[in-house]
Amino acid sequence: QNLVLIDEAPVYNSSHLFGFFSVFNPDAVKDVKLFKGGIPAQYGGRLSSILDVRLKEGNSKRFAGQGGIGSIFSRLTLEGPIKKNQGSFIVAGRRSYIDVLAAPALANNEDFKDLALYFYDFTAKGNYTLGKRDKIFVSSYLGRDVFGVGAFGFNWGNATLSTRWSHVFTDKVFMNITGFYSNYDYRIGASTGNSGDSFDWRSNIINYSIKPEFSWFLNTKNTISFGGQAILFQFVPGIATFKSSGTQTKRELPDKFGLENALYVSNEQIITPRFTLTYGLRVSHFEYITKYPQNVTLTGTADAPQPTTLDTLSKTQFVKSYINPEPRVSFKYQLTDKSSIKGSYMRTAQYIHLASNTAASIPLDVWTPSTNNIKPQLADQFALGYFRNFGAGGNDYEFSIESYYKDMQNQIDYINGADLLLNPRVEGELIRGKGRAYGLELFVKKNSGKLTGWISYTLARTERLTDGINRGEWYPARFDRLHNLNIVATYQLTSRWSLSSNLVYSSGTPINLPTTKARYSVYTIYQDPRESRNNIRIPDYIRLDFAATLKNRKREVNEAEIPSNFFRALKYRYEWELVFGVYNVLGRRNPFGVFPQGPEDNPYMATIKQLSIVAVPIPSITYNFKF
Repeated sequence: QNLVLIDEAPVYNSSHLFGFFSVFNPDAVKDVKLFKGGIPAQYGGRLSSILDVRLKEGNSKRFAGQGGIGSIFSRLTLEGPIKKNQGSFIVAGRRSYIDVLAAPALANNEDFKDLALYFYDFTAKGNYTLGKRDKIFVSSYLGRDVFGVGAFGFNWGNATLSTRWSHVFTDKVFMNITGFYSNYDYRIGASTGNSGDSFDWRSNIINYSIKPEFSWFLNTKNTISFGGQAILFQFVPGIATFKSSGTQTKRELPDKFGLENALYVSNEQIITPRFTLTYGLRVSHFEYITKYPQNVTLTGTADAPQPTTLDTLSKTQFVKSYINPEPRVSFKYQLTDKSSIKGSYMRTAQYIHLASNTAASIPLDVWTPSTNNIKPQLADQFALGYFRNFGAGGNDYEFSIESYYKDMQNQIDYINGADLLLNPRVEGELIRGKGRAYGLELFVKKNSGKLTGWISYTLARTERLTDGINRGEWYPARFDRLHNLNIVATYQLTSRWSLSSNLVYSSGTPINLPTTKARYSVYTIYQDPRESRNNIRIPDYIRLDFAATLKNRKREVNEAEIPSNFFRALKYRYEWELVFGVYNVLGRRNPFGVFPQGPEDNPYMATIKQLSIVAVPIPSITYNFKF
């Protein structure tokens, strides 16, 4: 329910190495905007938040670069003019190799025999000014993660391509037209070694979009935004290849398609010098398109598979359409020069659904569109917050407290024992309920002095209510975490040395596990007699990181004194730093996944096993440079 954008193109998995690193290379990022409440009308398609990441455009005056050589990953970014003061480019790449460095330490660990664990990504962007009123931009991202242990492995990755044309009509009206392509795929593979038997499965979600946007500065008190967007979704539910005894078998599900269109208009209006009101309306429309056997009826309960009837269509048809108005309103009232109150209400609609019933942070996810059986997700959210800056300098400290409540409709859940992969009747495994999410967020940041940093804490709940599940009572959603705490601190020891640390704590997420056992003959049967949903929580996540940074001595020099020759200028522009770090200082075995596992000779004698990916402190050293 969170939309992550890189130059307008959606990224469906926004982390590398199971959340250890972001897919966004900081060296190439220009600006980041996060909307949790009061999402502007030009954004749509998700219920919860928008993370809008914009890439740097490159240095249009001279060639420059930066990078780092480290023990976990290395990176390099280069930028420069295409034509001085008229066009520029930037390219950036990263590659990790933690599995290579960790191999000697894991040689005797059977859980991680033949470990493959790495990521890479590549980012590029170029722009060119066509005249006084026109400018074009082209950007691309390609990233991939690979994880494998022994004969089993999986990998996933994002690929995007965006183009944007900016045109200025007058000093009050300008336009951006963006087109993008996005492809997210995820794969699972296994092999049995010498026998040659193997299994390979992959799935994709592909987007094509065009998005015109207009801004009209009507007067000093009103800024009007309007435009629209069309997105074509292509869902590849699954393609599997089996090889056994030299015979290869291929099984695949037909693609699904969806077309989402939207129009919007909004106005940011200054009512008084202290009171600003932003209001708007987004109207979205979705068409489910298919030309293959489709599910037309659903029956059954949460305890039994819901049979579906397949109706064969002879040609492409628009099977089902939905239309939803999405009003948005937010306000800001400036109490004083240093404090304000902000509030918002918004309705959002989401036409695609993530079907995943795994408790581990792995990409075993199936995206599916809204269909004649699966209705769009809807949410109404209210938020209210107080914000204040204070301190001797006016902005030495920042403080905020914000609360929210969100009511959600058409939240999908799964029948007991749902089969989601390679199931042509997957819609029969899904049932629909409602949800609610509410919480309180606290944030304190120190901006000045030798010690800087911030503390953020969230107290939150997200719950579901679905007929036939959990005895008809509210139960926690899979992503429910009551407590989330982040503490980040940096201390400037000297002009060259600084220390930094990062503490992360979060409550464990809920999963389904048996709570009792019964003896039957020679077997032990594990069960949950209350038939609760998400009845057990995995252990809390706690991680402490630490780093020390040494910077080079800077030479004070006037820009005009630097030679124009690139190589002669290096001694004036070159900067470096050494970063010594330890990831997971406490060596805590944070759970990656929790699951029952029994011995091969008697799988009914199951015990609960916890899998941790990084369970020891990971030291690192990185040499960063810039020129």
